[in-house]
Order: sequence, then C-alpha cells, then structure tokens
Amino acid sequence: MLMIPAIDLKDGECVRLRQGRMEESTVFSADPVSVASQWVDAGCRRLHLVDLNGAFAGNPVNGDIVKAIAMAHPKLPIQIGGGIRNVEIIEAYLQAGVEYVIIGTQAVRDPDFVTQACRDFPGRIIVGLDAIDGMVAVEGWAEVTDVKAVDLAKRFVNDGVSSIVYTDIARDGMMQGVNVEATRHLAQAAGIPVIASGGVTNMDDVRALAAVAGDGIIGAITGRAIYEGTLDLAAAQAYCDAS
Repeated sequence: MLMIPAIDLKDGECVRLRQGRMEESTVFSADPVSVASQWVDAGCRRLHLVDLNGAFAGNPVNGDIVKAIAMAHPKLPIQIGGGIRNVEIIEAYLQAGVEYVIIGTQAVRDPDFVTQACRDFPGRIIVGLDAIDGMVAVEGWAEVTDVKAVDLAKRFVNDGVSSIVYTDIARDGMMQGVNVEATRHLAQAAGIPVIASGGVTNMDDVRALAAVAGDGIIGAITGRAIYEGTLDLAAAQAYCDAS
C-alpha cells in the first residue's frame, strides 16, 4: 500500500481545508514545489495534487504549479484532480508530465466521459468519488447528489479505470480517523483498486488500512496529518512495505 502525500493548491499556495470548505483553509507553504521536494526526500513514491480553485472554477487554475512540480520530479508519478472537465485538460496535464488525472465532478455529470477518457488515455485515468454518508458530492463538494458512490463505481468496472480515490468528506481534514469499512466496502463492491482519502491521521489509521489492503486498497492519501506531524510519512511507508 502506498502512502501518498497530498498537496492542495489554492491561490498558488499549499493549503489544507476542513471538509472541503474553501473558507476554512490553513496555509502550510507559499512554495508548493519545495513541499513536493520535502515529500520526495521522505521517500514518497506517488504525489497527490488537487487544484482547489480549479475544482470550483471547472477548469485548471494552478496548472503552472502542477507543471513546475512535474518538471522538478520527472520520475515521480503524480496524480492531479480539480477542474478536469474535458479531453484537452487531460492532454495538457499528461504532456506536462503528470502520470494520472482524476475525474471527479464530470464522472457524475457525464459517466461516458470517463469511458472515452479511458479509451483515449489507457491506464492514466482515476475516478475521484467524494462522498457524504455514501452519497457523491460534486463541484468542489459544494453539492451533494442522489448518486451512491458504490453504484457509480460499479458503472466504471469495465472501462479500464486505473483506480478510484474515495474520500469520506466528513473525515477530510478533521483528524478524526479514516473510514476503513466504507473504503473497504467500496473496493470489494466495485472491483476496482481504491485509494483511501480523508481522515488518515496517525499510525493507527495506517495499520487499519494496511490490514484490509488485500481487499483492494492500494494506497492512502494523507494531508493534514503529515503537515501537522501526527503521522511520519517515511515511517508509515516503511510499515506498509513490511506488512
């Protein structure tokens, strides 16, 4: 299981939100490229980037920073989400050196877009499912739909989606622990590899996820915990490697 550091980009800075609320952001650094280097030095093997402004705008806003991080670490697999709504955006990110693009809102609005993207860019598409009480939220989590995360995940089972990033919004940025059972249930029901997100706070969460990694959980995204020091990234990855 991979431990994947998150760099959330807002107005050119590295921030963390609480439950996706833009007005509740904590700035951790004005230099996201140096933050990426910090996690690379700590041994991360994949990086999770989110263009928060882009998620609300519906198009990339912090794309130049994403490109700068990719250029600084050309061998590091990077996944990017936030505002990815058309093929041109996907192409631009992949050409900039990003390994995976995460389709979130558009996966709900137009599931066929995911199907086509998987055909056009095999192995490079991740679906981002962000849920409150199991129901998918879109538009930077500002709108909760009547679509069940599990049902939507099943829709993509034959499309060739690389993985699903599943975020429990209620846990995100709250340092309250990860929703292991919901994550495990999604992985088992969908039959697509799942990356856990939201609430990964300390080694207890890492151990709990690693214990069920065999059910299809291939990674865990961690943000506030590694910035505030409740989780040591290198130690967490070492534990996962030994499990």
